[in-house]
Amino acid sequence: MKKKQMRRPIRKISVPKECYFCKEKKEPVYSDTQSLQKFITDRGKIVGRLRNGLCAMHQRRLTFAIKHARHVALLPFVVRD
Repeated sequence: MKKKQMRRPIRKISVPKECYFCKEKKEPVYSDTQSLQKFITDRGKIVGRLRNGLCAMHQRRLTFAIKHARHVALLPFVVRD
């Protein structure tokens, strides 16, 4: 007899259906730190595409803009407690 394996309940994450930048008709720019902060976790990590609902093109540009803003010292690399 095989033991019955316990399955974890599936967490459903509410994901926006539309890309934020397509809807607002703007591009991710490194100097606009307010809009870039929406796509960074409280630990300073870049949120993935499946979580934030961006299209592939804007996710690539967002990643580049966040990395550029970090090098210019507008955003932190690591958040310290």
